[in-house]
Amino acid sequence: MIFALIGNQNCGKTTLFNRLTGSNQHVGNFPGVTVEKKEGRIIVGKKHEKEINTVVDLPGIYSLSPYTSEEIVTRDFLINERPDGIINIIDATNIERNLYLSLQLLELGIPMIIAMNMMDEVRESGSFIDVKKLSFELGIPVVPISASKNEGIAELAEQTLKMGRDAIPPKKLDFCSGEVHTAIHSLAHIVEPKAVKKHIPVRFAATKLVEGDKPMIEKLELTDNEIDIVGHVVSEMEKKTGTDREAALADMRYEYIEKLVADTVVKGERNPAQLRSEKIDSVLTNKYLAIPIFLFIMFAIFAITFGPAGTFIGDLFSAGIDWVIVSVRSLLVNLEINPVVVSLVADGVLSGIGSVLSFLPVIVILFFFLSVLEDTGYMARVAFVADKLLRKIGLSGKSIVPMLIGFGCSVPAVMATRTLSSERDRKFTMALIPFMSCSAKVPIYAAFTAAFFPEHGVWVMSLLYVSGILIGIISALVFKKTRYKGNPVPFIMELPSYRFPSLKNVLLHMWEKAKDFISRAFTVIFFATVVIWFFQTFDFHFNVVVDSSQSMLAAIGRFISPVFVPLGFGNWQSSTALIAGLTAKEAVVSTFAVLLGAQGGEVSVALSELFTPISAMSFLLFTLLYTPCVATIAAYRRELGSVKGTVGIVVYQIAVAWIISALFYQTATLLS
Repeated sequence: MIFALIGNQNCGKTTLFNRLTGSNQHVGNFPGVTVEKKEGRIIVGKKHEKEINTVVDLPGIYSLSPYTSEEIVTRDFLINERPDGIINIIDATNIERNLYLSLQLLELGIPMIIAMNMMDEVRESGSFIDVKKLSFELGIPVVPISASKNEGIAELAEQTLKMGRDAIPPKKLDFCSGEVHTAIHSLAHIVEPKAVKKHIPVRFAATKLVEGDKPMIEKLELTDNEIDIVGHVVSEMEKKTGTDREAALADMRYEYIEKLVADTVVKGERNPAQLRSEKIDSVLTNKYLAIPIFLFIMFAIFAITFGPAGTFIGDLFSAGIDWVIVSVRSLLVNLEINPVVVSLVADGVLSGIGSVLSFLPVIVILFFFLSVLEDTGYMARVAFVADKLLRKIGLSGKSIVPMLIGFGCSVPAVMATRTLSSERDRKFTMALIPFMSCSAKVPIYAAFTAAFFPEHGVWVMSLLYVSGILIGIISALVFKKTRYKGNPVPFIMELPSYRFPSLKNVLLHMWEKAKDFISRAFTVIFFATVVIWFFQTFDFHFNVVVDSSQSMLAAIGRFISPVFVPLGFGNWQSSTALIAGLTAKEAVVSTFAVLLGAQGGEVSVALSELFTPISAMSFLLFTLLYTPCVATIAAYRRELGSVKGTVGIVVYQIAVAWIISALFYQTATLLS
């Protein structure tokens, strides 16, 4: 059986999904975490082990109207896939708003169960929800749970499977009254034959026609005459209710919800979590303090990550990697293995992969703090605060979510633009994401900072991140006047209550990033280092070279290197490393490790042979801004659906990177 997990944004949906399936999906305390539907198998005791029951985690939505990509994904799945049941998760602390979606889901006639989440917070506030009466009134099972504390999950799973096996549709579908009732039932009779033929619930189809839902009109293939009848019925309803079609439906639903809540909910004092959040927000979202506090928090994170503590841990890790490389080399030499093979394993594979893995502690520490910020709910406040600033450059605050994800990895960030309501905002945001420095660039920053700016590492690191943001802002101002004219859509975002970060969620997020980093090291980076080693070891006649400057790689690098002369790094090693960086940004460091014959932490020392502090900073600026990895380019191609648009973004990135780096190097050289 297949069950759809549906609810409003930030109601604990992904947490519940993880509880039901044992999955390890990323859980965040800000809206828009789920971008695509995710699937997992329900795990419920030994007696159900042989059953294959799938739960599909759908994006968070507030209605079934096709206004956003999340709503379209959810709606299409429910209508086209017709799951065996719906698990509708509700935030019990905000029951009125959550029930609005529930009423729409009931109209689909699919077996449904409500998971009343955050009941622990309801109890803390002294409130009471009569779950049995609520279940009776709605005509479906209602199970109280607390997903974060694993309360009621087993009962919910059992009830869900029972619901699916019994296949009993909701007992009550009609919540309307007055003129809206008349309009819906009139249209239901008119469209019933076509709705049945298209396998669309009649009640749902009629309601959508009252709303003026264009996709539904197209799906039902209504004739001009039928469309005229729909228009006439709706006009009569609007005239008698004195309001427009959508407002009339909303009023009708909320009128029912208010009566239902009055009969089933006894509200105590205000939720302690909400009161606590309001006090914290009076400072963190203050008109004057919000931005300085955010900058201070980020600077503090960089100071810990790239300061003495992070450096000490990183050095220990690098020393361990160096020991492994030396030990393997000694073992191979003692076994009298062919020198070329020894070079491949030690100088190619191990040095390349080791140089990247030596920065794993930095990645883990950085994402520990970012995960804490996200899990507490602070990142949602950043989006709220950023809205006013982003509007000045042509975007809404909602664009901040993909951009924040971009600091982790550009691929999911590009995918996250699906949560934006308009096509203009989506493409606009996508064009700016590469300026947000992804975690794959951290090893490059760390290596160069250790080599040339050891006393000022925190400031250099902060400067790079800020530079990317500032150049993104300048690009946005240009795009606003040229390619993406117009205004952003209105921004509405629910601010979740502040919560103490869950150690499990934080560790899970850290593990995800570490796993991704390690998997890249042993896949893309492994392949890249072997290729780099091969081209560096042989000439065009496939003879082993004594000096790598006579290799095929050197010849290719020299052909490209003149382009980088104005930027201060016109050597063939740098141009080769930048090309390798297109596979994955971590490959820049591993390539230098192979070319310079350096192991683990020795890469930073070896770099001083190729760069001066000024040219090193120029190189850092170029790597900050130039084309993302091929995986990101592929994501652009998929999301934009256009080769031309993808090429345009890539060319623009390279041009901006070259111009900024050249300006910096030439100016700094003149002033020095």
